[in-house]
Amino acid sequence: MRILIAIFSLLSALALPVQAEQKVDLGPWEVHYVVFNSTFIPPEVATAYGLKRNGRNALINISVLKAEGDDKVAQRVSVEGSAQNLLGNKKQLSFKEVREGESVYYLSQLTFSNEETFNFDITLTQGSQTQRLRFSQQLYVD
Repeated sequence: MRILIAIFSLLSALALPVQAEQKVDLGPWEVHYVVFNSTFIPPEVATAYGLKRNGRNALINISVLKAEGDDKVAQRVSVEGSAQNLLGNKKQLSFKEVREGESVYYLSQLTFSNEETFNFDITLTQGSQTQRLRFSQQLYVD
């Protein structure tokens, strides 16, 4: 069952006020990331994954893939990071690994104010390989 993939596809298809999933190549990895309001997650999914749903809570989802032949294979990595708003207030992010079949996701949550912009700084580590993912996003209360 790939509930999270279905949710992200639905968000994109409905063109909801959420930034579409982003992708960046970092070293040997293809890193996918998306940040959206937790109210887009159905209550049963939030309960199953221990996520808090409310209009001031964002969900950060990161997945890491590596090309192996013609296939892209999900990678298990260590994920650490922070989010800093434009006033300089920094919040540490605690990521939880979720596995659904062969898929691996890293989820964290972040409380925010309406129209608050965050600069995300995420470190991905696997063995001796370390990459940094940096991006900014403005969040809106639902």
